[in-house]
Amino acid sequence: MARILVVDDEQDLCEILRFNLEAEGFAVDTALSAEEALEKVGNYDLLLLDVMMGGMSGMDLARKLRGQGDQTPVIFLTALGDHDAQLEGFAAGADDYIAKPFAFDAVLARIRAVLRRSSQSNQSNQSTPIIPSAPADLTRREYLILQLFEQHPGRYFSREEILAAVWPGDALVGERSVDVHIARLRKKLGADGSRIVNKTGFGYGLV
Repeated sequence: MARILVVDDEQDLCEILRFNLEAEGFAVDTALSAEEALEKVGNYDLLLLDVMMGGMSGMDLARKLRGQGDQTPVIFLTALGDHDAQLEGFAAGADDYIAKPFAFDAVLARIRAVLRRSSQSNQSNQSTPIIPSAPADLTRREYLILQLFEQHPGRYFSREEILAAVWPGDALVGERSVDVHIARLRKKLGADGSRIVNKTGFGYGLV
């Protein structure tokens, strides 16, 4: 049974999500602030996280968790639905991004998709080595991009191909998100980051 932490300063929304998710077989806890969530995180399979809250924002919480090496999948729920806000969310470490208002069946579908990808990624992590200098704090998306490149050294992938491999079926993610994740990946890899190259007219690849 997957465990989900719902973090939102609207108590009614927390309870509605808890009721519906528990009816679908999930174990659900709630937190009414990012600060409260920080005291609870550590043993969940997914965080359903509001962006705009009093005190610490949801994006600041996600950045803090990623900075601590916590790779628990995060889905943002927010009224900020514009493209730049979505890119900021993905750069903060989100696995998905859902604009309010939303239908519960859409939230449920996204949750199941993220949990499925998380399970597949964990299985890959156990069986596929990464380059020796790769740090342990890579996000799931960064790891999947690096894994894609390592499995095909010397081949260049277009942004569209990377989106299809790392964000399958997610129409909300644009090509700029690929650039953001690769820039962060290069930085985390240190000297090895220069091995990820962008060849004009071909795309990104590992040399």
